[in-house]
Amino acid sequence: MTKSLHSSENARLIAWLKSQREEQELSMRDLAERLKLPHSYIGKVEQAERRLDVVEFLTYCEALNVSPVDGLKVINPAL
Repeated sequence: MTKSLHSSENARLIAWLKSQREEQELSMRDLAERLKLPHSYIGKVEQAERRLDVVEFLTYCEALNVSPVDGLKVINPAL
């Protein structure tokens, strides 16, 4: 098993999260404020320098008001 940080699945998930943020016209700073984290956290996630664990992913989706299931379907359409 390879590290997931640089996997194609992680790249698709990151692209989906970024597109959800951009569709809502949120800046990285806006999202970071919702998460009560530094804006550099969002940048590191979107540049694949930092991987989200499951709990972080759920919190990230909640801050974006999107379904985590939709994000998982980006990785695995069979869900």
